[in-house]
Amino acid sequence: MHPCRPGLSVLLAFLVVPLYAQNLAVWKDPSPHITRFVTVDKDVRLEVLDWGVSGRPIVLLAGGGDTAHVYDDFAPKLSTHYHVYGITRRGFGASGYSATDHPANRLADDVLAVIDALNLKRPVLIGHSIAGAELSEVANSHPDRIAGVVYLEAAYSYAFDNGKGASAMDAQKLQGPQPPPPSGVDLASFNALQKYYERVNGFRFPEAELRAQWESTPDGGVGKQLDLPGYALFMPLMTGAEKYTAIPVPALVFFANPHSQGAWVDNNTDPAVQTAAKAYSDVLAALTEKQEKAVKDGLPMARVITVPGAHHYVYLSNEAEVLRALGAFLADLR
Repeated sequence: MHPCRPGLSVLLAFLVVPLYAQNLAVWKDPSPHITRFVTVDKDVRLEVLDWGVSGRPIVLLAGGGDTAHVYDDFAPKLSTHYHVYGITRRGFGASGYSATDHPANRLADDVLAVIDALNLKRPVLIGHSIAGAELSEVANSHPDRIAGVVYLEAAYSYAFDNGKGASAMDAQKLQGPQPPPPSGVDLASFNALQKYYERVNGFRFPEAELRAQWESTPDGGVGKQLDLPGYALFMPLMTGAEKYTAIPVPALVFFANPHSQGAWVDNNTDPAVQTAAKAYSDVLAALTEKQEKAVKDGLPMARVITVPGAHHYVYLSNEAEVLRALGAFLADLR
């Protein structure tokens, strides 16, 4: 075997490095959707994921800080019977951004603009967490445009407030025990970061979602979390003047109560962690129960489902239960 000549070694180095870099950049979202962009405002295009298939249209709205890719694993389970879409809110992921003084109205108009652009006939809107504000705004301002709404841990005071429930800001102020941040090993790749979140929460986030929230390094690792402009919308939604006291369309409402604080708490033997977790859980359970009662009393036609021990990401922690209830709700809609 002959040793490489110096000139050949240099040539190989120039060839191998670009090929290596290309291999790192080849990652492709495995979720079976197509991506399109819909213009909803001046210089603002929203990323819209389409999981295809025919049937009643369903539009998925992500929770605070997430993109439509958070549904990459969940949506295909729905798309066996329905035509499922997901919208990435302005200011996150691949969607554009411009500021607004009226976020509830503007975000609802964004959803309606997508519905118009795709020519969807009375879709069902399904939203997680802060997306409840968008659900309630659309339901109240344009009830004729949608067939129903589904609140996935999303019917807190920013989505329904008749003065008898709990303030979402009260829950926001609570602070339970925090897991250790991801280590260097956890940030070695996005797959490693997925496993970190699985250890913490007990379920995985889709890789495309993590890639939308974290920087990617040239060597395929994970850099810093991204500081995204859309976060500016959330405090006005939580504290804004919009108070929704009615939901004039069929509604399915999921509450996690008591809330799971994740697998890292369940498996943690540190007495201090367990004490802090119980204190946090007790207060949060009381606030959630108060809001649940307000929703049940104020919206007697809504279907309210309590999922004990579910995570705030109830559709990921308790996927099968959510899908069963969703199927029954959707089957009864006109």
